[in-house]
Amino acid sequence: MSPTCSDHGASRYMRHLWNALGGLLLALTALHGHASEQKVLRYAFLIAETGFDPAQISDLYSRVVTPHIFEALFEYDPLARPYKIRPLTARAMPEVSPDFKVWTVRLKPGIYFADDPAFKGRRRELVAADYAYSLKRFFDPAIKSPMYSNMKDQGVLGLDELRQESLRHNKPFDYDREIEGIKLLDRYTLQIRMQEPRPRLHEVLAQGDLLGAVAREVVEFYGDKIMEHPVGTGPFVLKQWRRSSFMAFERNPGYREVYYDAEPAAADAEGQALLARFKGRRLPMIDRVEISIIEESQPRWLAFLQESMDLLWGLPLEFAGIAVPNGKLAPNLAKRGIKLNRQLNADVVLSYFNMEDPVLGGYSPDKVALRRAINLATDVDREIRLIRRGQAIPAQGPFVPHSYGYLDDFRSLNSEYDVARAKALLDLYGYVDRDGDGFRELPDGRPLTLEYATTPDLLSRQFDELWKKNMDAVGLRLQFKVAKWPEQLKSARAGKLQMWQLGVSASLPDGADFLVRAYGPAAGGQNYARFRMPEFDRLYERALQLPNGPQRLEVMGQARNLILAYAPYRYTVHRMVNDLSQPWLIGYRRPVFTSTFWQFVDIDLKRLHER
Repeated sequence: MSPTCSDHGASRYMRHLWNALGGLLLALTALHGHASEQKVLRYAFLIAETGFDPAQISDLYSRVVTPHIFEALFEYDPLARPYKIRPLTARAMPEVSPDFKVWTVRLKPGIYFADDPAFKGRRRELVAADYAYSLKRFFDPAIKSPMYSNMKDQGVLGLDELRQESLRHNKPFDYDREIEGIKLLDRYTLQIRMQEPRPRLHEVLAQGDLLGAVAREVVEFYGDKIMEHPVGTGPFVLKQWRRSSFMAFERNPGYREVYYDAEPAAADAEGQALLARFKGRRLPMIDRVEISIIEESQPRWLAFLQESMDLLWGLPLEFAGIAVPNGKLAPNLAKRGIKLNRQLNADVVLSYFNMEDPVLGGYSPDKVALRRAINLATDVDREIRLIRRGQAIPAQGPFVPHSYGYLDDFRSLNSEYDVARAKALLDLYGYVDRDGDGFRELPDGRPLTLEYATTPDLLSRQFDELWKKNMDAVGLRLQFKVAKWPEQLKSARAGKLQMWQLGVSASLPDGADFLVRAYGPAAGGQNYARFRMPEFDRLYERALQLPNGPQRLEVMGQARNLILAYAPYRYTVHRMVNDLSQPWLIGYRRPVFTSTFWQFVDIDLKRLHER
């Protein structure tokens, strides 16, 4: 029987109804999916991490991770420019004695470490003893902390003596011994006493990458595997790690209630807009962070263009002309809604000379002349133009932009390029070509070969070619020692490299932090050149004691001039960094003196799915 007209109309009506209901159901499902979908920040490092134990790391990439897991007593305001330090786990800023020798900090109660098997099912509260323990770990000889000399320089009463006793008697470091410099006044109050005035100790205590609180139970539970098991009170926890390949971090489910707040400058329109958008939002605003290790520039660039990454953390130099011609975002990228965050970084790229090396180390006039000649033969302008694509300025010395002690108008011989003077200096001190092969010999006639450490990537090869060209121009034979970056870092600390170039970023606003690289007791740690000079050491120690002002700047200038005169380092450039972010990544700003930003950004899921 065929359907009547009325039956057919009813049938069509029902089909429309079901279609409408189906469409509504799909829309509701999609909305629910977006609401429950994780907000994931994806980006890449170009160099692999070394691990996640604050006391055992010094490399930038590991120190990007650690402050998101471990929390210091203080933190940097995410929007304030110039910088502002504010309480994080502390109740308030520290109480400081008039002579800057006694610092008292009171913690907020009710802060807890992330759950971990080391706590055996207990909820573990953060207490003052955790910061005391974390500070002592840098002095434990068994840990061999590369940051030991930095912490020793602070001069906490009795702390280094505890280390020396452990070394002298060849016994374990005594964490339970009470010392004059670290007092636990009550469960939540820590008092630190210094040998000498330390007017800027709060800057050190704001280093979450190093002085974030570590629980003793966790260290003892994991033993020599502690680099793989970071457990802190911070907003993120490590969920997945394939060494030198991939890391994933997720929101700490037990993180306390922390809400977005900041104090941008009144004239900072972008900062004010971010504050208006985020103020009062609970942190962190994203659920997960995924970091891949992509050493070569082109894959990182393509991954961002193909939207496999939300953030291009450091535009590869090879693509600067395409992405940021004349320092402005390219129109094709701007049309896609991509955003540019550009700033002169608080960093310096330097090449160091091993002062213990028999070929170019030492303090005699002929050795100083050799290092100065190498510096004069280094064509920094060419490096900036051709390899760095204009994304840097010449460095004049150890102090970095934005730091105390850096002077915009200071000029030094460090930045000069003069092949004729380099040749004349080598001739004057007996570095001449005796066998006619085109390369110079040592003054005593023995062969002279410079060995430069490098890494096996395309960008490094461009720098290597320029280095070879520069040295050939003055008749110095150069060969390369190739290895992965973490391996070179390990060799550098052990004093096994003759020369190496690396970038160093500021983690403190105080420029004196960069003088530590020539401080004698820091040899084998941050002093890669192993430079030792009592006069310099006295100036450095004096700079730590003085409050900021003309007298301190004079002392820091004298220390800087000694480095430039004896040339254990060649400071090449301060880098301009260009970070690109996708339209759906909201709130990203590269911090100046810290790497903490994950909890301060958001992912706009609606915009993400509209792409």
